[in-house]
Amino acid sequence: MIEWVWQRASAARRVDAVLVATDDVRIAEAVAGFGGRAVMTPAECASGTDRLAVAASGLDAEIVVNLQGDEPLLDPAAIDRAIAPLLDDPGVEMATLSAPLSRVEDLAAPQVVKVVTDARGDALYFSRSPIPHLRLDGASAEEAAREAVRRGLARKHVGLYVYRRATLLRLASLPRAPLEDAEGLEQLRALHHGIRLRVVALDADPGLGVDTPADLERARELLSRELASASASATKGNQ
Repeated sequence: MIEWVWQRASAARRVDAVLVATDDVRIAEAVAGFGGRAVMTPAECASGTDRLAVAASGLDAEIVVNLQGDEPLLDPAAIDRAIAPLLDDPGVEMATLSAPLSRVEDLAAPQVVKVVTDARGDALYFSRSPIPHLRLDGASAEEAAREAVRRGLARKHVGLYVYRRATLLRLASLPRAPLEDAEGLEQLRALHHGIRLRVVALDADPGLGVDTPADLERARELLSRELASASASATKGNQ
């Protein structure tokens, strides 16, 4: 799966280099096996942000993208869209992605992180709980949830981050936030300390994140189909 994520990142037009930050020698060897480059980081890194900061500290790069290893189907175009706000607006320190929720059950699912934004598109809050809560007189909780999804008010967070390098290093040095610990969401540390985090709203889910065993099986199925399609196209082209 790491190789698939590496390939997606490499296909993004605005990405100059792709590195895999890990504390596991087995992963580093696998990355070297498919021609990638791995950076070894300490095992005691408390979060992905901290691990990325260690890797980025030795890089000569103004902007750093964190694509997590559980996003094997993320559209490379979505990576480019997440990078754009930092190129266009000097005041944006971080960026990430959101997609519309299409299933009502995802609104209550804790593994599906929800996000709400302000008028500029900057993040107000991320939560594993259903947000927003839609108040409808006489409606049940399920009816209110369906209406929130129908109106497009409920959006899921897509786990990709873009940082200015200086912001990333500063963020990793800041103390953890109470809400970060309560929700288990490291992006809340940025909001707690007043860092602007632009959320790029996509029109559709750009891929499948692997958060559960069921997600893993679905990802395997989709990747198998993609490989079969690519193989069939190559065979047809050679005829």
